[in-house]
Amino acid sequence: MSDSRERARRFRRTRLLGIIFLAYGFAAYLVAPELWKTAERFWGGAQNPMLTQTTAGIPGDPINVGLVGDKAAVIRAFAEAGWDTADPITLATSVEIGLDVLFRKPFPDAPVSTLLFQGRPQTLTFEKEIGTSPNRRHHVRFWLMPDKQDGRDTWLGSASLDVGSGVSHDTGQITHHIGPDVDAERDLVIADLTAAGAVERSYEIPGSGATQDRRNGGGDRYFTDGEAKIAVLKPYP
Repeated sequence: MSDSRERARRFRRTRLLGIIFLAYGFAAYLVAPELWKTAERFWGGAQNPMLTQTTAGIPGDPINVGLVGDKAAVIRAFAEAGWDTADPITLATSVEIGLDVLFRKPFPDAPVSTLLFQGRPQTLTFEKEIGTSPNRRHHVRFWLMPDKQDGRDTWLGSASLDVGSGVSHDTGQITHHIGPDVDAERDLVIADLTAAGAVERSYEIPGSGATQDRRNGGGDRYFTDGEAKIAVLKPYP
């Protein structure tokens, strides 16, 4: 009898954990994103054309950096600057980054979550680890734009600093949290590419607008002068 009672208790605990897990998934990944999309439409926050969006339609990180150069030049420039190309998100890479964060193991080409700009996911993503864990890293996403400059491809991007893992302050979804100074990350990208000898010249364009207290898709506060820095890459033979 004692064995049967113990099995019954284990079954009830497992069932309760399953119910809690399903309730969390339903609330964080279905209900909360819909509520935030409705709120953003009401507040008008999603109207800023220089903001990315999460896959749930919540305004994400600002567009703050750009490049002029073909894809091969972009990839080579970041490689020479010491940045890694991020792996795509798959079940295997998702499990790997979770384990590496847990055990503080390096994963220099760990996947980066998808953000949308003009309705499209990022085209290229680069990252630069800090320490021995993908929990902290510099990273930048780029979107290939339809227009060209002097016959060369143009890219707009969003650079930010991952400072740790956790759950979104807005939806409860598992995510990385970013540091508030996104301008410093924008400047780091341009500085690293320049130091690598990859930049011909740089200039600024209007970005998402200056702010001291905007929130991204994970609910993280950030501040910015609102400008986007564009680097024209040197052409490679």
